[in-house]
Formats: sequence, C-alpha cells, structure tokens
Amino acid sequence: MKETEKTKVDPRVLRTRQLLKNALVELLEEMEPDKITVNRIAERATINRVTFYLHYRDIQDMMEKMAEEMVVEIEKAMTKTIEEKKTGGDDVILLGLLEHVAANAKFYKVIIGSRGVPIFHERLRDIFVKKINDGVTKQSLEGKGIQQDVAVWFGSAAMLGTIASWVRNDMPYSPQFLARQFALLFRREDLYEND
Repeated sequence: MKETEKTKVDPRVLRTRQLLKNALVELLEEMEPDKITVNRIAERATINRVTFYLHYRDIQDMMEKMAEEMVVEIEKAMTKTIEEKKTGGDDVILLGLLEHVAANAKFYKVIIGSRGVPIFHERLRDIFVKKINDGVTKQSLEGKGIQQDVAVWFGSAAMLGTIASWVRNDMPYSPQFLARQFALLFRREDLYEND
C-alpha cells in the first residue's frame, strides 16, 4: 500500500469533524466556552454524543486538535504565498497569514475576536514568536539598545492584537493592505531611529 493511501482519511470522517467544528464555532458565538457541553455540540452538529466521542475525548481535546490544525493551515498558507511570490519579505509572509484569516473569517472572529479562546491565542502567539524570532536574529538590534526577547514579545503581541481587532471590526482593510502596514511597522530602522 502506498503512503498516500495509508494516510487518506474517509470523507465521512472529515465531514463529521467539520460538522463538529462548525457546531463549536456557532456555539462559541452564542455563549462562553465553559457553558458549552458535548451534548450541545452534538445536537448542533446533528449527530449523537457517541459519534462525538469517536472523534474526540472531550471538548478540550477537540479544541487542542482544532488549534493544531489551525497551526498547520497557517504554516501552509504562509509557505504557499512565499513560493508563489518567489520572495520571503515580511509583507509576503504576512499576506499568506492574513489571506488565510480572511478566508476563515468566521472561525477567527470567534476564536481570537469575540470569545478569545486561550488555546488558540497561545498557538497563534507561538507562531508569531517563532516567525518574528527568525526574522530578528537575521537583523542586528545591536546599537539600538533593544533586547531580542523584548522585540519578539512586542512584535508578537502587536500582531495578535492587530489581527484580533481587524477581524472584530469585520476586516475593513484587505489582507494585502494590512500586510503592507505590518511590514512598514516592523521595519526596525523606522521604529527605533533616534532622530
């Protein structure tokens, strides 16, 4: 058996998981995360409780798996954009991320915008910390008096907060425009000049 045949997932399983995810997102729009039960998710997804447990141990397991999938999707989106544009500039990397967020606006509006589910915030912050850390190490902060960890904390918090506000406000700017804005903001020469 080929490797791709082994890893292929039954379309019914994918469809059921998507129903469960959609149900969770809808419920998060309506209520606090701690008020959501497996019964409510199952009812909203039009499946029975037992089917939920075939896919996830509990709601926390479901959210963790959704967060892992989100990270994979974001990494794919950023990598794809770099490959398509044949460059790795800050605005191109961010464009892939922002286009992904825009394409999945309802999901992101709920998980980082209105309800702010901690596990998703943490995973997004981790992605931003890694990407910014990779970028900061390539550029010298010496002579400007900026500690690398402080630059990374600042950048990742600014990105997460700005993206959350962007989705909360129904994305008034295009992903391309916002990516250019981020690139301008994160040019350390512009931000930290002593002139």
